[in-house]
Amino acid sequence: MTTEHGLTLDPPVIAILRAPTAARFAEVTATLHEAGITAVEFTLNSPGALDALRDCSGFAHRVGAGTVLTALDAARAVDAGAAYLITPAVCPEVIAEGRRMSVPVICGAFTPTEIHSAWQAGATMVKVFPASVGGPGYLKAIRGPLNEIPLVPTGGIGLADVRAYLDAGARALGMGSPLVGDACTGGDLDALRERASAVRKALL
Repeated sequence: MTTEHGLTLDPPVIAILRAPTAARFAEVTATLHEAGITAVEFTLNSPGALDALRDCSGFAHRVGAGTVLTALDAARAVDAGAAYLITPAVCPEVIAEGRRMSVPVICGAFTPTEIHSAWQAGATMVKVFPASVGGPGYLKAIRGPLNEIPLVPTGGIGLADVRAYLDAGARALGMGSPLVGDACTGGDLDALRERASAVRKALL
C-alpha cells in the first residue's frame, strides 16, 4: 500500500522498536528487512533513537519515527532520516509539520471522533491505539461509517490476530513485542527472523 506521499507498507506491517536503548535498532531493522518486514518504527522515547535513525539511512522510505508528540520532535526525526512520523495520540502540530515537510503522518487515535479529527487535520493514515481494547470487532464497527479512512490498528496485536484485523478492514498493522520480542535488548535474532516469517505467512 502506497500513500500520496510515497509511504510504502508492503507487506502491511510496521514493526515497532521500543527499548531502554536504541543501540541494537539498526541490527534488528536489518534482520527484519531480511525476513521481509520492511517498515520499522523507531520510538523517540527510546534513548538514542535519533542516532539509530541516522545509522539506518540505507533503508530510506522504510524507517519512521514513533512517539512523535511535537513539531520539534517531527523536525528532528525527519532531519535524522525518518521517512514517516507516527504519533500515539491526535497531535495537530505534528500533522501540520509533517504536511509542511511533505512527510506522511500516521496519527494515533481511538474514538470515532478522534479518528475523524485526525483525518480531517490531514493525517496520511490513522493508528487505532490501543487496538487490543476493542479488538477486530471494534475496528470493523468503525469502518462502517468511516470506511474512507485508512486504519492501522496497533497495540497488543499477536500473530493469531493478524488475519482477523485484516479481515475487519485494517489497511496495515502495527506490531511491537509479539513480533520484535526481546531482540532490541540482546535477544536471539534468529528467533526474530522466525517470528517475522510467521507474520509474513499470516498475511497471505
